[in-house]
Amino acid sequence: MAAINTILKRFSIFDLIVISLMAGLGLATKPVIVPLAHIITGPLFIPGGVVAGGFYMMWIVIGAGLVGKLGTATLIAAVQAIVIMAIGFLGTHGFMSLFTYILPGLAVDLIFLVSRHRGCCIGCCFVAGIAANISGTFLVNLVFFRLPFIPLVLSLSAASLSGGLGGIIANAVVKQFKSKLQI
Repeated sequence: MAAINTILKRFSIFDLIVISLMAGLGLATKPVIVPLAHIITGPLFIPGGVVAGGFYMMWIVIGAGLVGKLGTATLIAAVQAIVIMAIGFLGTHGFMSLFTYILPGLAVDLIFLVSRHRGCCIGCCFVAGIAANISGTFLVNLVFFRLPFIPLVLSLSAASLSGGLGGIIANAVVKQFKSKLQI
């Protein structure tokens, strides 16, 4: 419990509100976006979350960009994982949701740590979106789908494309919020 308090003390109340909002928006948009993505990916035998992932992972990048502190993306992903496990109706991954949801947040934080950026430019948001979606896609494939090599490469390629697009959208949203709210 002391470790959690130490981590949370780095964030202001405003930061925690942004984190919870981004986690909620990510969870709320997933059931809407995935069926739409299935229209495109179904005939190609690619899981729908591969393409849709870039657009619900963008909320992790947006939150990390707005808060600007290392660990934000992981905290957003952890909140999502806890909510999914508590509610249980949005996912069929069970306990593995803890890992499949947190890994994309860790990937975003790792990109921001290595690049020393915090969602400030289109490049870091683009790469963070790619990292989030590829890591999530790969882990879900490893745990559940176990696609053969060629479909896996195709899935990861589609994941990188949608993740990058989600990162670009995230950067545009972060810029708009920062200019309007002066944060």
